[in-house]
Amino acid sequence: MRAKSTFVCGDCGAEFAKWYGRCQKCGAYATIEEAAPTTAAGLKSTRTTRAPLRPARRVREIEVDSVDSRLSTGLRELDRVLGGGLVPGQVVLLAGEPGAGKSTLLLTAADAVAAATDRPVLYVSGEESVQQLATRARRIGAADEHLLLADSNELSETLGHLDALDGEPALMIVDSVQAIASAEVDGRAGGVAQVMEVASTLTRLAKARNLPMFLVGQVTKESTLAGPRALEHIADTTLAMEGDKQTPLRMLRAIKNRFGPADEVACFEQTDGGIVEVADPSSLFRSLRASPVPGTCLTVTVEGRRPMIAEMQALVSPSTAPNPRRGVSGLDTSRVSMLIAITERLAGVRLHDKDIFTATVGGMRSTDPATDLAVCLAIASAANEIAIPLDFAAIGEVSLSGDIRRVGMMSQRLAEAARLGYRRVLVPIGTSGTAGRLPENVRLLEVATIHNALFTLDGLRSPAPTRHPATTMKAEKGRLTSIRPVDP
Repeated sequence: MRAKSTFVCGDCGAEFAKWYGRCQKCGAYATIEEAAPTTAAGLKSTRTTRAPLRPARRVREIEVDSVDSRLSTGLRELDRVLGGGLVPGQVVLLAGEPGAGKSTLLLTAADAVAAATDRPVLYVSGEESVQQLATRARRIGAADEHLLLADSNELSETLGHLDALDGEPALMIVDSVQAIASAEVDGRAGGVAQVMEVASTLTRLAKARNLPMFLVGQVTKESTLAGPRALEHIADTTLAMEGDKQTPLRMLRAIKNRFGPADEVACFEQTDGGIVEVADPSSLFRSLRASPVPGTCLTVTVEGRRPMIAEMQALVSPSTAPNPRRGVSGLDTSRVSMLIAITERLAGVRLHDKDIFTATVGGMRSTDPATDLAVCLAIASAANEIAIPLDFAAIGEVSLSGDIRRVGMMSQRLAEAARLGYRRVLVPIGTSGTAGRLPENVRLLEVATIHNALFTLDGLRSPAPTRHPATTMKAEKGRLTSIRPVDP
């Protein structure tokens, strides 16, 4: 019986029985290629057995490398995302848009590893020549004698560079896995079969020699990793470098990590001299001013497991158009529309005839629901031209009923706010019992609904607010002056 050919999309890996000009799953054009047919003998191969090269062993007899054997990359932020450094034999897949700084980051780490270990570090590029790599290396100051650069588009030649090294290498970097091809596999470089063969071969090599390895992955126009989805399953760790090209901020996010947390985030700044770590990213996402201005409110968002201060900004302007404009930058558009409706319907702030623009500072992109309360306060502050005090922050999720709900990692959020000098923090009811110990100069203002939240500043809503039975607040000239418990 003759085996049937299958057709595979080079972008998403979807399989089809016949060729299409456009992928029926991801919609990409001219990406479907014919894959090697499965033979009848291949279907029956599972019925035969052979002696394994490495027999199964008892779990207690297997030596496990300790955490102390991790290899530091020389960049604390990168080590944080990796879970403390590189594990022997670990394969890290780094993806990101062109110009995000992937090659610069890895070249910086390669130079640091070479200087710290005095062992060879091999950087193989399939996209740039050795001269281009050397130019970038000189610009960022990567000049260690153990750092070796090579350019190759062929898998066997790449492996030959590794075997030709004088001594066991400490690290290997391949940039990129889509640019390397194997002569033993049909298809173009970057196709499904080629990517899987190259990635599988390099991964087996890394495991066999306990060699940490970085693989750079290209992305599609939708900013997703190019190639089959199985590529992410092969790698031990998948990192994504994100950032707006208009700003120097770059965020490195762990999507998958077998040897550490999968929700860590590291911050870098792209400069003329290379990529620089940002140890305190909170300073990038807020504006430093001497006096408060209407339309701004501070909050504490969490990226991965790192709390960061972020400033929510809003601009409300009268409009004569039948459909007022709504502009959003750095926030989820549909969620901001919901918060505008809640602020108008449940808080009494007239907004239906106003143009409203909301944004974050520093090019930050946030989907954390803990920023809801700050967005509502910023919109109300802009609409009524009442400035929120500089030492004031708001943390909480706003529901469709107007209730303020608690969010996770509240103790870490409050500690970050206290560290940066914010003395009054608006939080949901019940936070004080779960927030842990706080500095004495930090005051928690607990509110139950958006009515109570907006009443912290005088004049933010026209109807009389509904106060929570546990607290009462006094406002004078747009500034919160006191809070005291109500006698039962």
